[in-house]
Amino acid sequence: MKKQTADLTHGNLPKQILFFSLPLIASNLLQVLFHMSDLAVVGRFSADGANALGSVGSTATLVTLFTGFLMGMGCGVNVLVAKFFGACDRDNVRRTVHTSAIVCTLIGLVILLIGVTLARPLLRLLGTHPDLLDGAILYLRIYFLGMPALAIYNYGHGVLSAVGDTKRPLLYMLAAGILNIVLNLLFVIGFGMSIDGVAWASVISQYLSAVLTLSALFRARDVHGLNLRELRIDLDMARLVLRMSIPAGLQNALFQVANLFIQASVNSLGNATLINGNSAAANSDALIFDVMAAFYTACSSFIGQNFGAGNRDRIKKSYFICLAYSFGIAAIMSGSLVLFGRQFLSLFTTSQAVIDAGMTRLVIMGLSYPFSAFMDCTISASRGLGKTGAPTLIVMLGSGVFRLVWLVTVFLYFRTIESIYLLYIFSWTVTAIAEIVYFRRIYKKTALAL
Repeated sequence: MKKQTADLTHGNLPKQILFFSLPLIASNLLQVLFHMSDLAVVGRFSADGANALGSVGSTATLVTLFTGFLMGMGCGVNVLVAKFFGACDRDNVRRTVHTSAIVCTLIGLVILLIGVTLARPLLRLLGTHPDLLDGAILYLRIYFLGMPALAIYNYGHGVLSAVGDTKRPLLYMLAAGILNIVLNLLFVIGFGMSIDGVAWASVISQYLSAVLTLSALFRARDVHGLNLRELRIDLDMARLVLRMSIPAGLQNALFQVANLFIQASVNSLGNATLINGNSAAANSDALIFDVMAAFYTACSSFIGQNFGAGNRDRIKKSYFICLAYSFGIAAIMSGSLVLFGRQFLSLFTTSQAVIDAGMTRLVIMGLSYPFSAFMDCTISASRGLGKTGAPTLIVMLGSGVFRLVWLVTVFLYFRTIESIYLLYIFSWTVTAIAEIVYFRRIYKKTALAL
């Protein structure tokens, strides 16, 4: 049987990190295609294309809030497994894998209940346009039925990538992504469904990826494999998993909490064209951020394994290489979006006015995306060293409180869409500076201890 794990503590780092990250990039892009295909199909082929697009788009921040939390949970699991795997601590790897499976599934169920029961008040809190509210509620309630599956997939993704296996999560997401697109077209064009059709397509696809991931873990004969007889909650390990995963999940969610207020600010302008243009252009966020996130996962995985193995020099080198890769890929993708933005937006709408409104966001954000690497890659590096509390607090202040202050000062003064989009680059810069200062301090302490 082909060995599915990899030692990240030896070898050519730039080459290892690149080949480790490529399947992650593809896998993350396929996750983005879930939501993008929903928007593209419902915007172009449903009977009420413009309003359906706006309804689904209006849920984007809430969807990303909770899916981001689950991705953060997976990152916390990834760090623990990588650290114990690098230290050749087989017992703790198995305890982490089995306890995390139950913990992550339970959290997915809790999020399902929150989304289904609180969809209407949450969307009202955002100031969702009245014409879009009912469609947005319908989409959200159906979509959240897939949250347990998404929790399982992100858990499995974290475990597999921690031991160096990034290819199988890609294959599972590829299968789910293809199914999602086929079902979107079948439900909307073939059966005449609309928002409900694309929502059900996403849910079914998410459960496919979860089943495939669990199947792989149960079949694995290495230390990270699941065994039904060992599936139980180890209280000590559960506390450690939650201590690592909850801050990582909150860290991702905090960005979206601030973005809820940003979405509300966009809605407060009362211009349906601007709202729809923002919804269409916001797809570039997930597209670029999820590609960059592959290098952040690589950063925490490589640093986690090398921290466990006591390889001080590879910790620092892993950080700088991942930072360079994530900045570079973002610069390339951002430039492409600015140049071909109209073609990109035409995937989601045929309205020229909506495309014009979307281009405003694409240009400003396209020039800003690469600089987020300094913040996010540094957060992942700190996480790889086992530090999650302080980075989360810094994010809360720099990209949470700062954004709220910006909205009640700069935005209220100018009341323009441009003043909303510019807050991203400023908040990223402030947060990045603080995160880098913190990482330098903990790296020096770590280096002395190794």
